[in-house]
Amino acid sequence: MSRAAGDSPTRIQREKTQAILDAALELFSAQGFHGATLDAIAEAAGLSKPNLLYYFPSKEAIHRALLEALLDRWLDPLRQLDPAGEPLAEIAGYVLRKLEMARDHPRESRLFAQEVMQGAPRIGDVLAGPLKALVDEKAAVIAGWARAGKIAKVDPRHLIFSIWAATQHYADFDAQVRAVLGADHEGRFHDAARTLRTLFVEGLRPR
Repeated sequence: MSRAAGDSPTRIQREKTQAILDAALELFSAQGFHGATLDAIAEAAGLSKPNLLYYFPSKEAIHRALLEALLDRWLDPLRQLDPAGEPLAEIAGYVLRKLEMARDHPRESRLFAQEVMQGAPRIGDVLAGPLKALVDEKAAVIAGWARAGKIAKVDPRHLIFSIWAATQHYADFDAQVRAVLGADHEGRFHDAARTLRTLFVEGLRPR
């Protein structure tokens, strides 16, 4: 039986919960939802399967917990886009924050990509709710900048999609990137940051 929702967890319970989530993140990001099993997650977390089920009632519950935590973190760079800031600097900052997310949290990025490519069966409500609401809010800001002549005219939602695609590529297709560029992780990041700044900032300067 899983721990009652209202109970305050002890330090050991918090540590075991985190061990389960860490193990599940590694397995889900590498093997996908269907490839990872409860037995494998329990073994990687150093727990028995019954012990794991005390904390989470199912594989779906673990996966959902990971995705919910990830989405909150994943949306934070877009939340930081400041309507009162200088538009090109704000967009450059957003691109850099998204690239840093790909560099520092590649497993989370792959987990999210796998879920979306499967049709988002476990987080479709979140995508259509909080994520869409935030994108709509920031798209309105970008559209306002374009109308004021502060940036080039651009479809704001497709601009956001393009930033997602360009930055998350470095996490989701890491094996391909390494095959082409080699193992210089930091050099790769700095080169990508310069290139993406040129693409998105210089390309958005008002004509």
